[in-house]
Amino acid sequence: MVERQIEARGIRDPRVLAAMRDVPRHLFIPPPYDRSAYDDCPLPIGNGQTISQPYIVALMTELIHPSPHDNVLEIGAGSGYQAMILAMLSKKVTTVERIPAVADLARGNLAALHGDNVEIVIGDGTCGWQKNAPYDGIIITAATPRVPSPLIGQMAEGGRLVAPVGGREVQELIALEKRGGTVTQKLHGGVRFVPLIGEYGWGT
Repeated sequence: MVERQIEARGIRDPRVLAAMRDVPRHLFIPPPYDRSAYDDCPLPIGNGQTISQPYIVALMTELIHPSPHDNVLEIGAGSGYQAMILAMLSKKVTTVERIPAVADLARGNLAALHGDNVEIVIGDGTCGWQKNAPYDGIIITAATPRVPSPLIGQMAEGGRLVAPVGGREVQELIALEKRGGTVTQKLHGGVRFVPLIGEYGWGT
């Protein structure tokens, strides 16, 4: 998977590639979809949610440049796969999930792999999680019409944020960086994610 689907498509960060090799994706996908765990596609995990395709997980991770000292925020825990990748690359990961049953799924999966530096909280991810801010990296794993303003406010100086921004069906993957109080933006191609529900997303 890593060699053919991720490294071959341009992901170069050796720490990201190592984490993608080390985390068993099939453990984060319920049957019968776990049989396709190493295909480069999103898969259902229940409750109308999906696990992102491996390449997109790797790309979004590489774009926030996680370091061993970083404090990272994820919006949308899903089954915990992206959080586990981040946990291997960062000091602390906070992931906000709005659906309690999905949060429970992620907790179980992360506990099985000793993802002890991940804190899963239930809430409106579009508001971020001020308690653990500021964040060196923020990943939004659902489609938003715009980057929620609370998340920009919770970025640390030098912080990076990656999000799929656009309509409900198709989005552009964007990467933000905050320097000297100014936020710059780069575009990284078209993507498709489930909608981000919340006060600063697609509403409730």
